[in-house]
Amino acid sequence: MFSFFRSRADQDKNREQSPDPIVLAAENASAEALNAEQKSWLQKLRSGLARTRERIGSGLGGLFQSGGRIDEGWFEALEESLLMADVGVTASRKLITQLRHAAKQEAITDASALKSRLIDAITELLNPLERTIVLRETAPTVILFVGVNGAGKTTSIGKLAQHLLMSNESVMLAAGDTFRAAAVEQLKTWGERNQVPVISQLQGDSAAVIFDGIQSAKAKAISVLLADTAGRLPTQLHLMEELKKVKRVAGKALEGAPHEIFLVLDANTGQNALSQVRAFDDALGLTGLIVTKLDGTAKGGVLAAIAADRPVPVCFIGVGETLTDLKPFRARDFAEALID
Repeated sequence: MFSFFRSRADQDKNREQSPDPIVLAAENASAEALNAEQKSWLQKLRSGLARTRERIGSGLGGLFQSGGRIDEGWFEALEESLLMADVGVTASRKLITQLRHAAKQEAITDASALKSRLIDAITELLNPLERTIVLRETAPTVILFVGVNGAGKTTSIGKLAQHLLMSNESVMLAAGDTFRAAAVEQLKTWGERNQVPVISQLQGDSAAVIFDGIQSAKAKAISVLLADTAGRLPTQLHLMEELKKVKRVAGKALEGAPHEIFLVLDANTGQNALSQVRAFDDALGLTGLIVTKLDGTAKGGVLAAIAADRPVPVCFIGVGETLTDLKPFRARDFAEALID
């Protein structure tokens, strides 16, 4: 299920006690389709994290092979493997401590028996990152997208727009990346594909474009405004100050805006992703993360590092290029794909 909800919809639970058989059959068919889609997604996620899983030693003949002996050397090898997968020092030590405790308390001597314990430990670590997003009762909900160049901001906007439309929400896009004409054209392409309006300016700064977008969304009673911004490195302090200006101007256009600030991260950056989270969170107060390009990365463990050091919620993860390859983050699904 997609992770955007409206509280008033959750309160509307007045249904007939004896539903129409045709309606019931349609609901059953829909449930089966959702189950099939979920299985396909889990398979794709597991395939995408294969390289990370290999680094952690979960392959055949790896650390978790049946009959493998648990000793100090085994724990050291596992900690090294976790670090190689960008799990990070803090998270790796925490996980190793939990496994040591489990092995001692349960008298576990076979390495294969610790695989499920590691999955449980990673799930527990990642659980705080799960988050359900509730849209505002009064339109529009303003979502600001930030991140470094090439992380996938514009593509993520296009995919989220599609999902929102499928949830019967109205959507508008704001082309706030005024540094690159190509970025504006890319967003317009997504607008055309999704048949949603795109607010842009030939001249002007990002704050002005997003201000106009909010005003237009208010006037047209649009449910959600998705606002793009130019990519920037956290070390480019003048550009980080510009983002703070965008946030202030959005608040003047609509009280409380932006209601969500999503940092889009490329999973392949590994530990650099954690540095980006810290910098953008300190500057803006992030409400969520979108982690892209998990397919084929050997650094998928970085989500555990984020959970241990700066637990900003991971709202969505991406493992491919199609519209259905961006899904809500689920800790258990991710931990299983990472290890098993």
